[in-house]
Amino acid sequence: MQAKQKSLEAIALNNLEKPILLAGPCSAESKEQLLQVATSLQNSSTINMLRAGIWKPRTRPNSFEGVGEEGLKWLSEIQSELNLPVVTEVATAQHAQKALEHGIKNVWIGARTTVNPFSVQEIVEALTGEDVCVLVKNPIHADIDLWQGSIERFMKAGITNLAGVHRGFSSFLNSEYRNLPMWNIPIELQRRFPELPIICDPSHIAGVNNLVPTVAQKALDLNMAGLMIEVHPNPKEALSDPEQQLTPKDYNELIATLVIRDAKPESQLIINQLEELRAQIDKVDEDLISTLLSRMDVIRQIGQYKHNNNVSVLQLERWNEILTSRSELGSKLNMDDKFIKRLFELIHQESIRIQTNINSTK
Repeated sequence: MQAKQKSLEAIALNNLEKPILLAGPCSAESKEQLLQVATSLQNSSTINMLRAGIWKPRTRPNSFEGVGEEGLKWLSEIQSELNLPVVTEVATAQHAQKALEHGIKNVWIGARTTVNPFSVQEIVEALTGEDVCVLVKNPIHADIDLWQGSIERFMKAGITNLAGVHRGFSSFLNSEYRNLPMWNIPIELQRRFPELPIICDPSHIAGVNNLVPTVAQKALDLNMAGLMIEVHPNPKEALSDPEQQLTPKDYNELIATLVIRDAKPESQLIINQLEELRAQIDKVDEDLISTLLSRMDVIRQIGQYKHNNNVSVLQLERWNEILTSRSELGSKLNMDDKFIKRLFELIHQESIRIQTNINSTK
């Protein structure tokens, strides 16, 4: 009998003590491999859905690109034998149709597909009218509107059993992560869609298995609804992304150590104490905005003086002095110097904008 399809949102509401857990190999390599992972995790009650890729959109040719349709047969059989829902990636309308033909109704849209509205729309049309669960990964680059647009295409078609998947963003910057987390983007997506579950893919963010636990805990601390983690019986022999996959043993240990925090505290004492502290924050923010307004008033005076005396807006030596001195001051006060640098870069951008506008006024 085919496993009953589970609503991700329903799982989130009915099992608040534990996140939604999607786990399995990056790529399906054999039925035996899938079965080994599925049974080991199911026996430990650390899985809600088995994940595995069968079509692998690789960056370069001549690398393993998945087993293709044969993998759908394996997933379908495991779904029936273990009564365990499975989920796989679809990158085209044809993929989606093949998945449905094999009784697989949980699919995810990969980062390389989300970037293309035409591809997404074709998949939407293939799935319209079907009882499906769709997970939409963020696009490769940091474009929240593109991510939102992909989700809205499914919503517009009446497909409401949806979740967003945060897998990080590609960047040329040097980083310990394979893909930059940029947590502000999934947080903003949650603000735009308060009812939409957001699942984190710490494997693709981390890129190496020893960073997966840190990213997973951070995601739960930010109240994400679940985790999608790559698990392989022998990661070193994996045909794709071996560095970021966990063994079933390491995965089970990770899940056991995760701390699940209350999204909404029930204790009135805790609520009252938080409200008192938030009131202090509100007052500090008012003072901060007033201080920034005073700074911008001075900036306008400086801009007018430069304009009257034909002085260029950008004074690089002065800007370097500000950046260095404010970062040093922040460090002395035990503040993160990177945060101070980003803050003053924003302030400087606004200062440049104000002074440029003054120059454009005749």
